[in-house]
Amino acid sequence: MDHDTHKLVILVGSVREGRFGPVVADWVAEQAAAHGAFDVEVVDLVAYDIPLTLPAESPKHEGAAYPRPAGMSALTRALAAADAFVIVTPEYNHSYPASLKAAVDWHFTQWTAKPVAFVSYGGAAGGRHAVLHLENVLTELHAVTVRDGLAFPNYFTAWQDGRPLDPGAPGYARPLLDQLSWWAATLRAGREAAPYPS
Repeated sequence: MDHDTHKLVILVGSVREGRFGPVVADWVAEQAAAHGAFDVEVVDLVAYDIPLTLPAESPKHEGAAYPRPAGMSALTRALAAADAFVIVTPEYNHSYPASLKAAVDWHFTQWTAKPVAFVSYGGAAGGRHAVLHLENVLTELHAVTVRDGLAFPNYFTAWQDGRPLDPGAPGYARPLLDQLSWWAATLRAGREAAPYPS
């Protein structure tokens, strides 16, 4: 990877049958690739074995981790290598999917001092309730959540052939990607200069 670009992981948070997340993630990946600041990888949680049951004891110190199942090792490597994240999430019952919570809970230091942006979709609220919950969770793990996100209300009528019907959508993505790039560069420089204080 070129040091002038940032490793961006676009995380598909839903594993539900018939989910729309991969369509949204592919479009976001296209926007991020066109932006030019990112080396983009789409990571789909459906591809990994992520148990809902966690070990009894939580890791207590920097660098600690749960002993993870072998089926999650590629996910852990992808998260650890990222300079930045975009989480693509639907809204289920005014929150985000259990699959996404499990993936977050199995990982601690992989999020630390890295920026996270959100792209959500749903009914009238466009997934915004899910994002509000995720912001709290990721802040607890010392990630930096990006202010500008994308929300797609009523996605089932607002998309066609893998693209939003709103022709302004790529322009709406630009501030998110600009902020994510700025934070990725700033926080990577910080991590390289000194260990993050825990």
